[in-house]
Amino acid sequence: MTDTLVVLHTAIAIIGVVVLILAARFEPVIALVIGSVYLGLTAGLGFEGTIGTIAKGFGDIMAEVGLLIGFGVLMGSLLMSMGALQKLVELLLRILGPRRLPYALSAVLSTIFPSIYVDVQLVLAAPLARAAAPRIGRHGIAMMGGALSSGILVGYVFVVPGLGTVSIAGLLGVPLGTMLLYGSVVGLSTAVLTTLVYGLLLKRGFWNEAKDEVAVAAADGESAAAAGGAPDAGEPAGAADRAAGEGQVAPRTPPLSVSLLPILVPLLLIASGAIAEAAGVKSPVVGFFGDPALALFVGLLGAYLLARRTLGGQRTGEAMNEGLNTTGQILLVTGVGGSLGAVIGETALEGVLSGFFSAESGTPTLIAILLAWLVAAVLHLAIGSISVAAIAAAGILAPIMGGLDVPTPVLGLAIGSGALFALQVNSNFFWMFQALLGITTRGALKALTFVTALASVISLVMVAALTLVM
Repeated sequence: MTDTLVVLHTAIAIIGVVVLILAARFEPVIALVIGSVYLGLTAGLGFEGTIGTIAKGFGDIMAEVGLLIGFGVLMGSLLMSMGALQKLVELLLRILGPRRLPYALSAVLSTIFPSIYVDVQLVLAAPLARAAAPRIGRHGIAMMGGALSSGILVGYVFVVPGLGTVSIAGLLGVPLGTMLLYGSVVGLSTAVLTTLVYGLLLKRGFWNEAKDEVAVAAADGESAAAAGGAPDAGEPAGAADRAAGEGQVAPRTPPLSVSLLPILVPLLLIASGAIAEAAGVKSPVVGFFGDPALALFVGLLGAYLLARRTLGGQRTGEAMNEGLNTTGQILLVTGVGGSLGAVIGETALEGVLSGFFSAESGTPTLIAILLAWLVAAVLHLAIGSISVAAIAAAGILAPIMGGLDVPTPVLGLAIGSGALFALQVNSNFFWMFQALLGITTRGALKALTFVTALASVISLVMVAALTLVM
């Protein structure tokens, strides 16, 4: 098959999935499988090869994020039942106020807690965003979703130790200290400005609750509890009423400092493992406890024991059942999203795209920046992985850097900016984001795909401006 047909069929598959979900109202799982089968057959993988690749892609994604999703969602359900996230929201709102909270969240996620593992960061931050959303006001879930998108993913490509940032720096030979200095400035500014512009668009009717959010039954209690509708901020909606009706005393929830330990301990374990690895420390014990899956299990175990002590066995079991129901839905759609990415990978699209770009000696600085951004953006749109797009773009451009009249750190930032562009349906992160935030596919296209496209363009302007001071 010719290079043009490879690109054409990939575009048809991706656009087809979006159209089936939005226009024909297919379930995402069905649409993703249809898109995967179409692309596999048109790309020449054959019937057996297509099904095998779909199954392998599903399995690979489950091996990568399955435990993270399961442990993280269960932990979030337990913490919600104990009122930990609601109490944290109340504290942040008292300190910052509802209008400042989304900006503070995007700034913190992109700089102080930059993404080493974006899936872990999303799993831990999504319940907080959902709990805070009712207190933000109109379009609260949309605003908090945009803050998560800009914070997590901007940090991933600009701020050390984000995997995208470290990969780009390593391939281009940029010192991590230099990347940290310039990347932190660009990353923080991009995250906050993106959240600001997105918020202004929400005020102009960009979001439609009826079409962009998933209706949640009142029995869920999450929104009511977060909004203070329950008699006790630590109780799920109606729990205190049920206890009173049964003649029981509502259980006292642990203080916030104790309730947040299941989140803080995994973060410290993961950070310790990453720091030890960066420092060249080889320790089986550090590697064991620093593994993200084990770290999240430690957090889940702590949350479970804390819940049993404070809520009792019955209510802890109810919270676990709710988390297990949610986990199954998220795992299925995330895995099938990985299947589409695997089929795209089998088409050798990366090699096709690399041949479309070349540069000659003496290319002007602005053109070089745009070239680096475009290569990474096109790769990301096609492949569906920010880190893979960043690594592939850096590999394509590294051999021709000598002919580009642009500082290497700026080139690296331009690649990161392009790799951020428009994360969409061929990424498993997209489906995790949709399910964890409780929004529709249309909503995820706005709060994630549009926000990452906006952040990519804003950061491109900043990177271009950076050349004036370097």
